[in-house]
Amino acid sequence: MIYLDNAATSMMRPPEVVDAVARALTSMGNASRGAHAESLAASRTDFVCRRQLASLFGVSDPQRVCFAANSTEALNIALMGLANPGDHVISTDLEHNSVLRPLYRLQAERDVEVDFVPANREGVLDYGAFARLVRRNTRLVVVNHASNVTGNLVDIERIGRFCRERGLVLVVDASQTAGTVPIDMESAGIGVLCFTGHKGLMGPQGTGGLCVAEGVEIRPWKVGGTGVLSYLHTQPEAYPTRLEAGTLNSHGIAGLSAALDFIERTGMDVIASHERALMLRFLERVRDVEGVTLYGDVVRDPVPQRTAIVALNVRDYDSAAVSDELATTYDIATRPGAHCAPRMHEALGTREQGVVRFSFGWFNTEEDVDAAADAIREIAS
Repeated sequence: MIYLDNAATSMMRPPEVVDAVARALTSMGNASRGAHAESLAASRTDFVCRRQLASLFGVSDPQRVCFAANSTEALNIALMGLANPGDHVISTDLEHNSVLRPLYRLQAERDVEVDFVPANREGVLDYGAFARLVRRNTRLVVVNHASNVTGNLVDIERIGRFCRERGLVLVVDASQTAGTVPIDMESAGIGVLCFTGHKGLMGPQGTGGLCVAEGVEIRPWKVGGTGVLSYLHTQPEAYPTRLEAGTLNSHGIAGLSAALDFIERTGMDVIASHERALMLRFLERVRDVEGVTLYGDVVRDPVPQRTAIVALNVRDYDSAAVSDELATTYDIATRPGAHCAPRMHEALGTREQGVVRFSFGWFNTEEDVDAAADAIREIAS
């Protein structure tokens, strides 16, 4: 099987990730729930991983790295814990439903006002719209670092400067960039960075979290057991406990820590270069195939910096039918449809057809790319 659905999850992972999870399952207790060796082993693993993530994302205090089950949970924690009744939020057409649905919920339940920066038919944002949309009650700007549909990168530094000049909190969804695109929260002016562990970071599913900059205070989204200050009626104020009610997934965190070791040892720039080369090779081989339509900024020459995603359609065929043909006839895994990003598809004009998404990872090869391109050529003919 040729796996080209890495934007959904990095199914092929470093073997040390699997080994770390297997060891943790039979050696770790519950972090912060005792002074015995097994509990302390879990606490140490969690802390080491926090420190690794803080280093990766430019967070000065590892205690402000808070774990969650995934980006969706992290984004809910951030948005529900920051937005107040009457606030105004600016977001974009690039967003995933993990941002859109919390925002729509805030509109309905807290009278939060929301505006969206539009994207053009290439999925590129109108950056001038940020200034046009800002109001006196604007509090948050929420942006996807890269579209999960097209792979287009957003200029986070530019948006960060905009937010810093106006005293706005910038919340960034780094689901598609964590592990493959350099991110420095402090220099970029990011207030909250939300990430998942199972995509570019190559860790297990069920891992992720949010990094909270100094001066940004988030109300707890959930409350409960923490292992400390048990007689308080409210959630403890200190990070990370403030946002981590309940037992952490320390087994998964052990795997994420091993994945972070792998990324550091291999070099994030090396990984990103390999994935980009595969993406460009695929583009070169399908760009001129009759009946193939490409989406995103890949239509530009030269192709700008972006994540390793190519979105396309073949003639007027339904994207699900093409993806199914790729899977059943060619044993190639891709992702069709709307990708939980309805506003992006509205902007691209693909609401009805969807798109077929090819997403390349570290463990893919040039042979994988060529086989996929050949399959598209055959389907198109």
